[in-house]
This record gives sequence, structure tokens and C-alpha cells, in this order.
Amino acid sequence: MSTNVIAAWHQLVDSGSDDGLDALLDESVVFHSPVVHTPQVGRPITRAYLAAALQVFGNDTFRYVREIESAHDAMLEFELELDGIQVNGVDIIKWNDADKITEFKVMLRPLKAVNLIHQKMGEMLQARA
Repeated sequence: MSTNVIAAWHQLVDSGSDDGLDALLDESVVFHSPVVHTPQVGRPITRAYLAAALQVFGNDTFRYVREIESAHDAMLEFELELDGIQVNGVDIIKWNDADKITEFKVMLRPLKAVNLIHQKMGEMLQARA
């Protein structure tokens, strides 16, 4: 059974809207990108990355295929097709007692997918800036 945090995350993904992100993210949330070496710290930068990801990943082929959950952590494995490339990855989400996400890590495979996501996320972040 999903926690409030994971249920809220699924609602955001299903809607394709980033309207509820601020309420879900802790002020000092840390985002780990598959293409940026250093962790991104804070709600504004994490929100920017996740909002861009909702747009880049948000197509009809995106689906979560497996979830592993504990009291304050979850791993959500996803799949999608993007520009003819099969993308497989995981979102690793950690939250606090206030049901605010404190850490969000994205891991991707294969390398072709990492390179494609790097390009598309860069374009989306630049367009939003």
C-alpha cells in the first residue's frame, strides 16, 4: 500500500502537472540527477528538475513497473520509450515524518537513454529559465 507521499507523487505523474510539487518537497530536499555530478540542494532547484522531468518523461509510454517501499523510502522502477529508445530507470525517494520528500535520486539505463535524457532535460531546463 502506498504512503501519502508516493500516492501524491503518482498523482503528479498521472496529471503531468507540477502544481503540487512545492507542497511535496522539503525546503532542503536533495536531488541526485543521473547526468549532473553534484547533488542539487534545495526546493527551487529540485522543483525545476522534477518539473522538467514531468514534461520530458510524460508521454503515453511512461509507466511504473515495480515499487519497493518502506516507512520513509521507496524505489519506483519505470519504463518508457523516448525517440525510439527504450528507457529503464528508478526513482529513489526518501521522505521525513512530515511527509515531505527530503531526497530524490534518479538512475537510468542504457547509456543511449542517459545521453538522450541529458539532451532533453537540458533543453527543457533552458526553456523554463
